[in-house]
Amino acid sequence: MVWSAAVASLALLAVGLVAFFAASEQGPSLLLDVLDKRASVISMFVGIAGLLVAGVALWAQFRSPLPPARPNVGAATSKVSSSEPDSTAVGMMSGGMVVGHASTGSARVSGPASASAQGDRAAAIGGDSSGAVSTGDDTVTVGGVFTAPVTVARNLTLHTSGAAPQALAGLPAAPVGFVGRSDTLEEVLAFLTPTRGDEPGLVVSAALAGMAGIGKTALALVAAHQGIRKGWFGGGVFFVDLRGYTPDSTERVQAAAAASQLLRAMGIRDAELPPTDQEQLSLYRSVLAERARQQLPVLVVADNAAVTGQVEPLLPAQPCHRLLITSRHTLTLPTYLIDLAVLPEAEALDLLHTALQVSAPDQRAHAEPEHAAAIVRLCGGLPLALQIIGALLRAEPRRRLADMAAELIDARQRLDALDSGDLDQHGRPVGVGAAFDLSYNHLRSDQPAQAHLFRLLPLNPGPDISIQAAAALTGSPEPLVRRQLAALTRAHLLTAPDASRWGMHDLIRLYADHHGRAQAINDEREKALDRLLDFYLRTAEAADNHLHAPPGQLVSSHSTGRDAALAWLDAERANLVAVVGVSAATGRHHVAAHLAASLNMYLSRRRLLDDCLTVNTIAVAASKHLGDPHDEGRTLNSLGIALREVRRFDEAITAHQTAITIYRNLSDHYGEGRALNSLGIALREVRRFDEAITALQTAITIYRNLCDHHGEAGALTNLGNTLQGVRRFDEAITTYQTAN
Repeated sequence: MVWSAAVASLALLAVGLVAFFAASEQGPSLLLDVLDKRASVISMFVGIAGLLVAGVALWAQFRSPLPPARPNVGAATSKVSSSEPDSTAVGMMSGGMVVGHASTGSARVSGPASASAQGDRAAAIGGDSSGAVSTGDDTVTVGGVFTAPVTVARNLTLHTSGAAPQALAGLPAAPVGFVGRSDTLEEVLAFLTPTRGDEPGLVVSAALAGMAGIGKTALALVAAHQGIRKGWFGGGVFFVDLRGYTPDSTERVQAAAAASQLLRAMGIRDAELPPTDQEQLSLYRSVLAERARQQLPVLVVADNAAVTGQVEPLLPAQPCHRLLITSRHTLTLPTYLIDLAVLPEAEALDLLHTALQVSAPDQRAHAEPEHAAAIVRLCGGLPLALQIIGALLRAEPRRRLADMAAELIDARQRLDALDSGDLDQHGRPVGVGAAFDLSYNHLRSDQPAQAHLFRLLPLNPGPDISIQAAAALTGSPEPLVRRQLAALTRAHLLTAPDASRWGMHDLIRLYADHHGRAQAINDEREKALDRLLDFYLRTAEAADNHLHAPPGQLVSSHSTGRDAALAWLDAERANLVAVVGVSAATGRHHVAAHLAASLNMYLSRRRLLDDCLTVNTIAVAASKHLGDPHDEGRTLNSLGIALREVRRFDEAITAHQTAITIYRNLSDHYGEGRALNSLGIALREVRRFDEAITALQTAITIYRNLCDHHGEAGALTNLGNTLQGVRRFDEAITTYQTAN
């Protein structure tokens, strides 16, 4: 309307001017000419007035807000701009629009919920759910969500971004030089094979569990990459590190945060993510459901889960998808569990050889097979330890494996030797000790009682421990200790050879012992050791009493009979032999001497001759420390018997003779008789028959004087054997008859 009025006014002005100049050329004498001039002047004045009115109207129009118009609805955008005068930029977003308008200059929408306009007479529309408008001569920016209708002016330019990119193959690289575990890898791949159709109750998750450094992540990545190459997961393979064992618990990735990461990788923009955790998990499940509908299987690898709550909400509901979890704990999930153990020696040697050749050919493992095997044993078949050794040796290509093995032999320095000196992506040291730190720190912060037990367990000197011994060690009730041991086993800080015994990997034992020594005062470590050694001594004495007692006679409440006593001694033999050594090494000589005495009959019956020699050698030294000649004589006689059994006769004879001297000085006739009997047997073995007969006859006399018929019968039998050896058969027969 305003522009039409302006055009009409210009036309009147033009007509008036033409008429005026035409009348002037005719002259002033005629009345008609005068009238024509007046009309032309009036026409010019009307045209000028019309132009003034149109100008005022245009000025008022530019000062007024945008006139109403139909809203223009387009596709989702991330940037909208317009630089023409009298222009508007409009952008769609979730739930509404944002608009920028400028009379001159430019207008733009630059994000999911913001608009700006710059220049003379600028305006921007955006803001909250009801909309907001701001005008002025300067730059205006309004952010938020705008859902009301929006006016769109001319010269509109939209720049659309399209769909968000998807990280459909966001796996880290598979480890270089992965060897071994072929059977386990096949087991994982069998699980990953997508299932066609709908099978209710199908297990769609698997958990690779094992101790730190066992190779869980490596195996998961190798299997996942093979799944990609086989084309099993058209919907994408996604990786999320849950950081379950990070020292700072706030850095652990919870299920909703993991779902948020996965949704971004699946192409969902930040602006499209719902605000609450539950809504994000629901969207995650919805995306999986849609991909299942499109027959696009998805694999999610959830690494380093510490608790069930981190992964349970991520379980797919559709049988075509797979969730592969790694954890140092055995999680309580409805999942297919694959528990990883240390590598067998052959595979561990293969791994060491492969690790040496990552960057260049290296034949040291083949050139020094014995030392390579020693390194494998000292590393306990732990893949992380072997990888670190390989890296250290690669850095020193001239270093011999023998030197590395010698460094690892020192148990006190072994964990330090298994430190690569490098840092991982989180800035943590790459080393066996550092890997164990994550598990231990998690335990110490979340389960301090279990951490206390973990630190005490290395006090047990043998390869494993029973529930009864662990209860004695801690001074706690057996049911409580059993639960703690089970929890440590689920955390793969312990192993469970059977249902009633628990053990530790050698490197974890060194690690736990290190922390146990550091916390010795707080943990009352010495008292705990006293309780443990006392338990072994008391129970061994009770078992020994059963072995000496006549069949069927109950002699102690510690065991239920002879068979039970033997079964306990069989199970605890390695611990008991080690306890003798630990007792002597820690100054508990009473335990060393008396425990050795309680083991003699059992070890002799089981023909465990090396163990018998070991404990009695220690016992002799312990008796000397105690300053008790009775104990010294007894242990010397037992040592002589052990030496004789391993055919070290000269040493045996010396031990018996020393024991006899001690007993005679003490006027201990019973001890003297036993030592003489043992000496006679040893002398007979070296065919010193006359000396043997003299010793045995003296022993028989002592036993008769003591009315020890059992001892006398034994000495008579040994004398008969000796007489038979010198072909004095008649005397031998008489001696045997007397013994009966």
